[in-house]
Amino acid sequence: MSAGAAERTPRGTVTDAVLCTGLTYRFGTHTAVDHVDMAIEPGEMFGLLGPNGAGKTTTIRMLTTLLKPAAGTVTVFGIDVAARPMLVRRVIGYVPQMLSADANLTGVENVELFARLFDVPRKERKEKVAGALDAMGLTEAATRLAGTYSGGMIRRLELAQALINAPRLLVLDEPTVGLDPIARGVVWEYIARLRDEHQMTVLMTTHYMDEADAYCDRVSLMHRATIRATGRPADLRAGLGEGATLDDVFRHYTGDTLDKAPEEGGLRDVRRSRRTARRLG
Repeated sequence: MSAGAAERTPRGTVTDAVLCTGLTYRFGTHTAVDHVDMAIEPGEMFGLLGPNGAGKTTTIRMLTTLLKPAAGTVTVFGIDVAARPMLVRRVIGYVPQMLSADANLTGVENVELFARLFDVPRKERKEKVAGALDAMGLTEAATRLAGTYSGGMIRRLELAQALINAPRLLVLDEPTVGLDPIARGVVWEYIARLRDEHQMTVLMTTHYMDEADAYCDRVSLMHRATIRATGRPADLRAGLGEGATLDDVFRHYTGDTLDKAPEEGGLRDVRRSRRTARRLG
């Protein structure tokens, strides 16, 4: 499939891990997400790519029940997100772009907090917390304050938090922002292993095209609130000719990346990203 023939309207079924149909959200008079159609298959590693202000984070916030769509629908494994948000929360894990770990708590205390939030049964809590930390390679550091962790360790701790309820869908919003290349590689190795071991579906955003090319089964390119193209990275690259990279695909479909959307991008988002990068070291 060439880039020109990239999918634009998903043909979803009730077994889709995620199905968005006409998904729309507005901030005042600004349309942040405009009739987005997207389908993600169970077990798929799916990348939602685009410049700041494209609408990626707003789409994810609707999918994770944090925002209610202005129009359209989104379902997670057939569950309507707007109608049954609590049920959806039981099957997803979410790692936001901005740090969510509490620096004043130990690693184990951070994960225990999420275990309570996700209503993990008390009798199972200790074992599941220990298992999540072990899966992320944090057993030895579990009793240390999270404020002493390196950037890569913080991201692994946040993954442990997101995995505590054994989610069927793991949502990652720029999970490696601010990390050095070695730490980025370690985090993605863990994500890939967890996906294979637990048959999870993974939806991720990233500005690192090499990550998307290496790890995603399919990607969607989003720009100015709409999906511009969807397909396998190799197919999208092939559509632009021999030697094309995913960076070339990104530029082809997004062009001008200096959007000024109020909810994403712009000076506020830059400041947040810089703060995150400083905290990650």
